[in-house]
Amino acid sequence: MRILVIGGSGHIGSFLVPRLVRAGHQVVSMSRGAATPYTDGSEWREVTQIAADRAAEDAAGSFGQTVLAQHPDVVIDLICFTEDSAAALVTALRGEVGHLLHCGSVWRYGASRKLPIAEDSACTDEPHDEYGIQKARIADLLKRETADGGLITTSLHPGHIVGPGWQPIGPLGNLDETLWTALSSGRTIDVPGSGTETLHHVHADDVAQAFERAVENRDAAAGEDFNIVAPTALNVRGYIEIASGWFGGVSAMRSVSWDRFRELTTPEHADVSRSHLERSQVFSIDKARTLLGYAPRYEPEAAILESVRWLIEHDRLPVLAPLA
Repeated sequence: MRILVIGGSGHIGSFLVPRLVRAGHQVVSMSRGAATPYTDGSEWREVTQIAADRAAEDAAGSFGQTVLAQHPDVVIDLICFTEDSAAALVTALRGEVGHLLHCGSVWRYGASRKLPIAEDSACTDEPHDEYGIQKARIADLLKRETADGGLITTSLHPGHIVGPGWQPIGPLGNLDETLWTALSSGRTIDVPGSGTETLHHVHADDVAQAFERAVENRDAAAGEDFNIVAPTALNVRGYIEIASGWFGGVSAMRSVSWDRFRELTTPEHADVSRSHLERSQVFSIDKARTLLGYAPRYEPEAAILESVRWLIEHDRLPVLAPLA
């Protein structure tokens, strides 16, 4: 099949595009042209790469025609963030393309009520930020489109993506690099909350695997949405213990109030932490396993360690001790 990957040079696309080439597909990678892929395998020599400014073309109403000009059988959209953008693409592709796959996010769910969280369940509150609200609306739009006899669609919803070239969401639910300095030196970590709050990561290649399986199993994937995460999740306390152990020590955890935590960090880091930790999510992947044959290779700590190792090797993470 001829498959167009929108956002093909991004973190997921960097693993997905080579997978699709190895599976025998003709692949077109569409991006703004401003970044190179995170992987550099020989498969990229067989990929047609085109540049497009989606934001500008969405504003002009021309993006769907740009996609159709590549004559794809399948379109994988990794960079759609608004319901309006999704609706415009669906309208353009309806009757012209055999399958549209959308990359959503677990941010379409709000704070957890019951674990693990399954698709189409009442396990969470509604999303409360604009990114999550838009991802939830896109997923609903796509399900309705297929249920009403229109374009065949599938949405896949990754957790916190990690892998080489990508900084992982850390044990405090944010991207504060100084936390890794503290973990690598065995210092006590001030944690807002009890330390039992959960984070659910996933390796970018496992996300790519899920997209590949959804392409292969279009009938099973038609009109469906899937959680795509690692087989297990980490809680804050366990993440701190595991991550500090990579440097040969064990950091203790000290529980503090959210007000105190805001005094200890920046407003941005505090807000991101709260957004992650108050959700405290763990997801079921039973549906993806059953319908797609999804079989993630990475436990969360292995995926995170791969990210951390790459960042250290490229002098992009401030640590005070080597990995053990």
